[in-house]
Amino acid sequence: MTKRSARVLRELPRTLHKDLMTSATDPNGRHGQPRWLEWRPVIMVPLVLLAVFLLVANTNQYTFELGTGLLLGLLFAGIQSAAFVVTLYRPVPAWWTSLLVMVVVTPFATKAGSGQMLFLREGSAGITVPDHVAFPWNAAHIAVQAGVLFLLALRVRPRITAEALTITVLVGSACASAVPWSTGPGTAFAAAVLLVAAVMGAALHGLAVARTRLVVQEELTAEERARRTLLEERNRIARELHDVVAHHMSVISIQAQVVPHLVDNPSDELRENVEGIRRNAVDALTELRRVLGSEDPLPQAARHAPQPTLDRLDELIGNARGAGVTVTAETTGEPRPLSPGVELSAFRIVQEALSNAMRHAPGARVRVEIGHGASEVTVRVTNTAPDRAVPPSPGAGHGLLGMRERAAMLGGEIVTGPTPEGGYEVAAILPAQPPAGHTAPADPAEDNR
Repeated sequence: MTKRSARVLRELPRTLHKDLMTSATDPNGRHGQPRWLEWRPVIMVPLVLLAVFLLVANTNQYTFELGTGLLLGLLFAGIQSAAFVVTLYRPVPAWWTSLLVMVVVTPFATKAGSGQMLFLREGSAGITVPDHVAFPWNAAHIAVQAGVLFLLALRVRPRITAEALTITVLVGSACASAVPWSTGPGTAFAAAVLLVAAVMGAALHGLAVARTRLVVQEELTAEERARRTLLEERNRIARELHDVVAHHMSVISIQAQVVPHLVDNPSDELRENVEGIRRNAVDALTELRRVLGSEDPLPQAARHAPQPTLDRLDELIGNARGAGVTVTAETTGEPRPLSPGVELSAFRIVQEALSNAMRHAPGARVRVEIGHGASEVTVRVTNTAPDRAVPPSPGAGHGLLGMRERAAMLGGEIVTGPTPEGGYEVAAILPAQPPAGHTAPADPAEDNR
């Protein structure tokens, strides 16, 4: 015997106690429960009908074959039928109950098999037990044990099912040896039936658990994909705003460098202060490039191209019209200077909304509205219902996510959703000057944590 086998045998009592002396369906918490358990109230209806049938059959056997008396036979049969139903909720205790009834009834079967006179509690009459006894493996009793093992296997791990099956066969064999004159099916036949029931239940349990885990894994994958998409979009927004900030820092550096040449006989203090401004601007610009420059996949020319603003809105709409989309545009209010981040975000929101309309609403008409208020700018893009079938989306996009990130970053609000006419609308309100607390993520490493 190997050391591993010896260790398994040494730990067997503790393992059996842990597995079979509990009311939990999964003592070690390693297996999820199959989703079909949500339908237990519906499953209970045919299960109760079957339990009633087994109640009648076992009562008849206990009363007239084993001579337990009507009330006692009804009690034994009722306990077994109740255990058959309770297995759906508390499988291990229900299995122990059905097994215990088999053990308790064995002495009655022994007396009946020996041909003794037994009496039923019906008046003062008595009857003689028939000269045949089918215990413990009669048809009704095998059906109860098989049903309990099947429902047990649906709820617990295969190891517990194997342990319960082994104990059931061993206890049944011991009971059968106490009634050697039994005319019922033999232990071998009963063991085969119980084995089939246990294997079927374990197989269905494994299939249900595998499906449940697959659903959970798909949900986790979808969450991870959404999180990755969010991080990618935030990095893209950060790189765009990096270009905006880098432009202004470059201007500050150049202006600081020019200041001494605009003043006659500048003092040393002025030169020192201006040089400090220039040096800080250059340091900040260098840090920005170090943080985001290494992750920027764009070519050199594209990285240094100016970021778009609302001044290029007509060009964007013209490109959409050139692609065959009917686009109307309207600007209300008096345009006023906006911060570079707001200009860029407003342009990108319109760009993403137009792209989504072309992709998900072919043949639809699109209306773009830009409203300039006293302290905010409103962007509204609405499309009508598509006039032909919408092609399937190739995957999770960044459009709506990017819009929400831009609005949240600036302290604005955005609402997206279908219109009553079957179209879609994107409406965003962005502050003309975003609050100081709302800034873009400056470090992609921060976003990935």
